[in-house]
Amino acid sequence: RLMLWNCASECDYTCQHIITNRCLDASLPVVQFHGKWPFHRFLGMQEPFSVLFSLGNLLAHYYGLRKLRQRVPASYTLRPFCIGFAYVGIASWVFSAIFHSRDFQMTEELDYFAAGLNVLYGTYLSAVRIFRLDTPTPRRRSVLRAWSLLCLLLYMMHVGYLKGIRWDYTYNMAANVAVGMVQNVLWTWFSIDKYRKSKRFWTTWPGLAVAWIMLGMSMELFDFPPWLGCLDAHSLWHLMTIGPTVLWYNFLVKDSHENIASLERSKE
Repeated sequence: RLMLWNCASECDYTCQHIITNRCLDASLPVVQFHGKWPFHRFLGMQEPFSVLFSLGNLLAHYYGLRKLRQRVPASYTLRPFCIGFAYVGIASWVFSAIFHSRDFQMTEELDYFAAGLNVLYGTYLSAVRIFRLDTPTPRRRSVLRAWSLLCLLLYMMHVGYLKGIRWDYTYNMAANVAVGMVQNVLWTWFSIDKYRKSKRFWTTWPGLAVAWIMLGMSMELFDFPPWLGCLDAHSLWHLMTIGPTVLWYNFLVKDSHENIASLERSKE
């Protein structure tokens, strides 16, 4: 009852597993119900491993936020943008955990909107860092305002289309992949360029994180019925994003220290 199961949803869940067990006994393939695989719930949670790994990502962003606050000086101009990324990441994984706990229209919408914001903000941050739009010069301030306005407008149009015109899963996936690829290309180029110039391994971390995440996304292409009714491709995708997140915050801290040191050397 605390997880809002009622007679209809309880009957639905029970019948799904009766049919699934009969399919398995007859050596027939497991089928999806309402577009989702039949999972064995735990403590009322529909997809317990997706919830668990979502919370793992949430903790990675939370400790990343703590690391930024403790180790990056408040005077560093990129710090607010990095902290904003951490807050967006935390919100995204909170809503992911809620959605995979109980699948309702509202929890699904919150999960999709937060995930879209997470992808778009990552792309926003990549342009701000790579092109140093945080630098307080009149020209770059103008570019930063224009870039911020464009990203905000794109996000509002994205949410407006899904909520007000058509809830389109194909469009949502295509939009997230397209925006994510822009971010991936930027960070890959950044890593290659920085490593060529500095020969320092830490400059490759963004590129490694991007490659790691893209490898994790491949899990979504090999969709399969959940092992033991619990572990599926989507939950494994959530698991594989924890490591790159930890690596990413280590990069942000290291990058900030190097930028601050470089600025001090130039002043001397």
